[in-house]
Amino acid sequence: MLTDRLRNEFVALLGEDRVHTDPAILALYASDETPKSCLPEAVLFPAGHDHAAGIVAIAAREKLPITPRGAGSGNVGGALPTPGSLVVSFECMNHILEFDPDNRLMVVEPGVVTDDIDELAATAGLMYAPDPGSGAYSRIGGNLAMNAAGPRAVKYGTTRDHVLGLRAVLGDGREIRTGSRTTKYATGYDLTRLLVGSEGTLALITEATLKLLPAPRRVATLRVCYASNRTACEAVIRAMRQPVVPYALEFMDHRSIEAIREYGAVEGLPYGTQAILMAEVEGDAEDIPRYLAALECALRGDGLLEIQSGFSPKEITHLWTARKSLSHAVKKIAPLKINEDVVVPVAKLADLVDAIDKLGHKHGLPLVAFGHAGNGNLHVNIMVHQNDADEMARARACRLELVETVLGLSGSLSGEHGIGSEKRPFVSLEFEPATLDLMRQIKTLFDPHGILNPGKKLPD
Repeated sequence: MLTDRLRNEFVALLGEDRVHTDPAILALYASDETPKSCLPEAVLFPAGHDHAAGIVAIAAREKLPITPRGAGSGNVGGALPTPGSLVVSFECMNHILEFDPDNRLMVVEPGVVTDDIDELAATAGLMYAPDPGSGAYSRIGGNLAMNAAGPRAVKYGTTRDHVLGLRAVLGDGREIRTGSRTTKYATGYDLTRLLVGSEGTLALITEATLKLLPAPRRVATLRVCYASNRTACEAVIRAMRQPVVPYALEFMDHRSIEAIREYGAVEGLPYGTQAILMAEVEGDAEDIPRYLAALECALRGDGLLEIQSGFSPKEITHLWTARKSLSHAVKKIAPLKINEDVVVPVAKLADLVDAIDKLGHKHGLPLVAFGHAGNGNLHVNIMVHQNDADEMARARACRLELVETVLGLSGSLSGEHGIGSEKRPFVSLEFEPATLDLMRQIKTLFDPHGILNPGKKLPD
């Protein structure tokens, strides 16, 4: 409980305007993109590393739980407060501390908006490769917490692959620095990769040194229509076997196509289209035709109905309209989407999509599947009316069967959204007890008082 004495101590550390306990502010920070909510004891806004370290020191002494927060745009309850917790919002720590084009790196605070990093890098002909769909509003701290990704991950990897080093505060107030400013590093244990994706349960990240890459000179896009989900998935396997690694390779199933048709975001698809792949290549202008020809060759095969290409920004934007509209389009099916961010080996993608169709029929629920096919990472949206108790019960049963199916295909619970509080019940299905025990020991080592984002990531 936050007593007057403790509130005054936080005010002395941060200033009156950075400590909030009024109900209206608490309500704003009581939830993330999940439908659940829990009022915190207070919302604190650190302005720098020393503030964050001071908050943790006080919280550790008083055994007060901390819920770190970026933009609150996650959908697995990663930023959902627990009873009696302090929300530590990093939105005021939003400075780019250093931009070093010669060494292709940038040092940022956790509250920097993701797309702002890429935009600044572009001024020097560089890019920050991870491109989550929430990049226009999500904060880099949240991306680090969840190991976020996006379409470009098929070629360039996830957030974890683009972090050189971190500055962070452990659960007892100690400061650590991990990694280095070099792209080659073989000294000590790789704590950087451990912290990225730990969902704020091991440390509060206060600075990140990010790796930048040369930006592509040209991009070309293909929209490829197929007569079935399976033939599209088989084309993905062929595309990922040939030497030209796609810049993006996205999948939309027949339910997705129905949704965007009703939304009015696509027209002119050939008759019988049941699945769509969006594929991109990048490179120098003289290389694009060769890369595109190689990718087209791989994508041709059984079930192909049409290939459309785009080269200019206007053409590319037009081809991507359907994919970009999906998150809004599916909401016309039902008001609540239970988003399962599952991933399987690419060769098992067709089996997963077939299983998703069968689960939808079995439980009488619309399941919409789309996502990053080149990584085997699909967003399976179980569309429900949350006030319908029977429908919600069927959704819970469907969700469990989906998880069991994914694990049976040698897959994993999450490709990029994380575990948070929503997926914790399933984690023990993926890991054997000895592995979970080791993870809990690591948690205790980094957070001896158990105050950092409790109720997330690992099952009780």
